[in-house]
Amino acid sequence: MIDVKAKADNEVDILIYGDIGESFWSEDTVTAKKFAKDLKAVGNVSKINLFINSGGGNIFEAQAIFSMLKRFNAYKTVYIDGLAASAASVIAMAGDKITMPANAMIMIHKAWAAQGGNADDMRKLADTLDQVDSCIAETYQAKTGKAKDEIMELLSAETWLTAGEALSNGFVDEIEQEVKIAASIDGNLLSFGDIKVDTTTFKNFKPDTIETYREPAKVEPVAIADPEPKGLKEQSKKFHELRSKIYDYKEDK
Repeated sequence: MIDVKAKADNEVDILIYGDIGESFWSEDTVTAKKFAKDLKAVGNVSKINLFINSGGGNIFEAQAIFSMLKRFNAYKTVYIDGLAASAASVIAMAGDKITMPANAMIMIHKAWAAQGGNADDMRKLADTLDQVDSCIAETYQAKTGKAKDEIMELLSAETWLTAGEALSNGFVDEIEQEVKIAASIDGNLLSFGDIKVDTTTFKNFKPDTIETYREPAKVEPVAIADPEPKGLKEQSKKFHELRSKIYDYKEDK
């Protein structure tokens, strides 16, 4: 899903929430073609706020979106709202400033693909994946300043980075401060941040009585010597005796 929202002061918000590239399973995806159309519609803005929450997808679609953002003449702030994994982390690297809250994560790994064919086809695909991995590594290098060998090790390990780890490794520029919500009462208005509730609607509200927790009484198990009632056992015995007599009678006949 791509959501573009114009703001005041020549600024625009762009949300990338969902998988990158076409998907057979869902229409809620982000494609390079759709992103290019939306980016063109933004016009000449001076600032883009890019919000990302995505598990990744097609690396070539992601690389195209990354390139579009890098070429776009605006200051780009990337916010990793929840997860920027795989191909989505490549898009995030287009930001002039990348920020994420303490509970968000980044994941990077080597490219993978499904392939059918003979041994030659498999070897050719492996060589292609090595080339793709090299391109991915260069994108991370440009942001982090790390050596390529070090980036390749992180890719091979399928590395998950917390906000603190991403910051220390150069993948992000800052950890977003937590939003503090204060509660206050002004007359009959109860406020939670920007949310205001008229407390007069609660005048007839009576909370349920809260009882002190009590330890449940212990019930000792009672041993049952004969779980089958005596009367039932006698009836069953008589039934079997009667059935035997019937069968004996039939055999005599």
